[in-house]
Amino acid sequence: MFLENTVNHTEQFGWIEVICGSMFSGKTEELIRRLKRAQFAKQKVEIFKPAIDTRYDEEMVVSHDANEIRSTPVPSSGNIRILATDVQVVGIDEAQFFDDEIVAVCNDLANRGIRVIVAGLDMDFKGNPFGPMPALMATAEYITKVHAVCTRTGNLAHYSYRKTASEDLVLLGETQEYEPLSRAAYYKAIQEEKKLKAASKKNEK
Repeated sequence: MFLENTVNHTEQFGWIEVICGSMFSGKTEELIRRLKRAQFAKQKVEIFKPAIDTRYDEEMVVSHDANEIRSTPVPSSGNIRILATDVQVVGIDEAQFFDDEIVAVCNDLANRGIRVIVAGLDMDFKGNPFGPMPALMATAEYITKVHAVCTRTGNLAHYSYRKTASEDLVLLGETQEYEPLSRAAYYKAIQEEKKLKAASKKNEK
């Protein structure tokens, strides 16, 4: 899945690992697991997250299972390049909320010999590729796609279905706002939504 030792020690370079999936799929859990392993190995680790993500804690990266690790909240990806000095491993959570420069930042860090581990949603609530995630996945050496369990079918889920009416692309939330759905359940939910909207418009007339 991903390597932790290079074979050619005369040409040691860093690399990028991307952990992606839907809401409640264990992305942050896996990110924290890898970072804690690096810390246990006495490697110098720095963790960053977008400053807008204050759901559980302003400074900690926290998974839905309450597993946590200390992080530095930053307003933009450019700050990561400045702050990630004298480190061997950089972790970045909720990468989909960062600006497009995050791709160049991650590649610059990897080119400096740093192992970069990035976690984020690969699709938004509309089922479209989310922000810089596609470009990060394209340039990463290793990609791990994790899945939640569909709340309606029990099958593997990789869609984050938004239960609220908000159309904002960025809406921080938990189980009251989102639920993980399989492809079939997501398609069915979207079709039902369209029918309700059409019926509502008809009644307005």
